[in-house]
Amino acid sequence: MAGLKEIRTRIASVKTTRQVTSAMKMVSAAKLKKAQDAILQIRPYAEKLHQILTSLSASLENVEDSVYTQSRIPAKVLVILVSSNRGLCGGFNTNIAKKAIELVKTKYSQQLQLGNVEFICLGKQGERQLKHRGMKVSGNKNEIYDELTFDNVNEIASEIMKAFVERSYDRVELVYNQFKNAAVQVQTSEQFLPVEIEEDDEAQNTNFDFIYEPSKEYIIQELIPRSLKIQFYKALLDSNAAEHGARMTAMHQATDNATALLGDLTLQYNKARQATITNEILEIVSGAEALKG
Repeated sequence: MAGLKEIRTRIASVKTTRQVTSAMKMVSAAKLKKAQDAILQIRPYAEKLHQILTSLSASLENVEDSVYTQSRIPAKVLVILVSSNRGLCGGFNTNIAKKAIELVKTKYSQQLQLGNVEFICLGKQGERQLKHRGMKVSGNKNEIYDELTFDNVNEIASEIMKAFVERSYDRVELVYNQFKNAAVQVQTSEQFLPVEIEEDDEAQNTNFDFIYEPSKEYIIQELIPRSLKIQFYKALLDSNAAEHGARMTAMHQATDNATALLGDLTLQYNKARQATITNEILEIVSGAEALKG
């Protein structure tokens, strides 16, 4: 059994750890509220924008003329991995890195063997895990989390869209954690470019006598890049909210574990202390009996 001093040291260490994890839990809870409000506000806008785009596209025949909708053989593939800069958030970063690697190994296995799959990382943790697994990371935008605004995200999205237009890449995939609630994150992969406009049967069967100014074609060409930037921004907001939720949950579990461990150590300390006192009493009694004899 460990000595009393060693147990006291461990108790003090666990108490300090519990204070840290409890503080981190409260900080993450505060940040989660703000991040959750942001993603819940943008989701209806993004969904409505996509709905308008789909509705207009259903009535046009030359939507494929857009540079962002041109489908090419994916000789060169870019995967954008959205993770976090900091750890201590459970399996948040590990799971999304595994999702990205699984995506390229199953969907783009030939391109991967030829070395034509590249990653751009938004988050230090994801970048570290990809490099550890031997993946080709061509760049990162880790500083985006210093100020996560639409203007800053817009710059990154514009660079990626420009690279696609210039045929630096034929396919762009977006991999991120989608926020569901504080305890659940859904690992999501979406094709970012080229844009796949789904057919909307309801929109095709509904006839509205709308007058468009300017033309439908012009609106479509304007909506596609705007929709891409909103989609990209929404993915980062999703990941940001999911990160704080994951960290809050992880720190909550760590605090509970520290409390349980503290209880076990206290019980162990009391038993050791009781055993020490008992031994001291036995020594005194033995000494007294020896003097009598």
